Amino acid sequence: MKPVTYTRAQALPGILQQRIAILDGAMGTMIQRFKLSEAQYRGEGTAQAARFADVPKDVKGNNELLSITRPDVIRDIHEGYLAAGADMIETNTFGATTIAQADYEMAHLAREMNLQSARIAREACDKFSTPDKPRFVVGALGPTPKTASISPDVNDPGARNINFEELRAAYYEQVQALVEGGSDVLLVETIFDTLNAKAALFAIDEYFEASGERLPLIISGTVTDASGRILSGQTVTAFWHSVRHAQPLAVGLNCALGAALMRPYIQELARVAGDTFISCYPNAGLPNPMSETGFDETPEVTSRLLQEFAAEGLVNIVGGCCGTTPEHIHAIGEAVKPLHARALSRGAFYAAAA
Repeated sequence: MKPVTYTRAQALPGILQQRIAILDGAMGTMIQRFKLSEAQYRGEGTAQAARFADVPKDVKGNNELLSITRPDVIRDIHEGYLAAGADMIETNTFGATTIAQADYEMAHLAREMNLQSARIAREACDKFSTPDKPRFVVGALGPTPKTASISPDVNDPGARNINFEELRAAYYEQVQALVEGGSDVLLVETIFDTLNAKAALFAIDEYFEASGERLPLIISGTVTDASGRILSGQTVTAFWHSVRHAQPLAVGLNCALGAALMRPYIQELARVAGDTFISCYPNAGLPNPMSETGFDETPEVTSRLLQEFAAEGLVNIVGGCCGTTPEHIHAIGEAVKPLHARALSRGAFYAAAA
């Protein structure tokens, strides 16, 4: 297969060969620490307050709106992760599609959310980047609340509430805004339905063809339980073979499980995706409502587990998902710093910059 040459983030493939790169941690967990009210989500005390004062639905919990109403909160979170040592930070766009935002009657704001989120992350990365340690903006495309493979009606297995074209169009708008806002990398993450992911990948490729620019791509699936399958039924190996045509820079797993339970699936992925870098950003263990972060694991526990992954030669990118904080990311970075990145076993899909 012909190698991919990237026109942005040209240093990243070389970095992943040389050392393990650090991705940031949870956005939602950190937003919860601010204990924002409904009025604050609407921009109380800011220039945006009047704009959202009469929105009929509650918007508390619509974290993507904060990139418009409270960019200071999102900037603070990004800078916290960068100060902790993250090489790559995700944009605040997990639910910033027209499909997800329709639940808040804010579908018309999806483009603005993506554009603003990418710009905030870009400014933060530029502030912390140095010649020796460049920082990268990862434009995040999350799953939607609607799935193309699974019926929403248990009495009608053939029923669907979304189709491929609707997903493609929503993701295309998101990709376009993320790139225009300054993303270096695109990440299709928390994939529980491979058909939804294929719509995102189709939209990404369509945008690359239209723009003439190709950004590095990371694809991250979610194994939902001990079955070792994503929600739409594929094993990790089957999932990889379904998405490898997109020639991602990295493929990996995130969310749903902590590192201990994720280990056999990362091992499987590292075995079958020999020509592609591997990413892994698990939850901080299992949910625990008594914990400050809502999850079991302390930074020491999560970092020790990911250090074991690195020592086994399984990973090139590590970070955290639900329940992780800058303290987790700092501990993870320190734990894997002495260890070598996973070596590719065959010819890679990418072409590193000269």
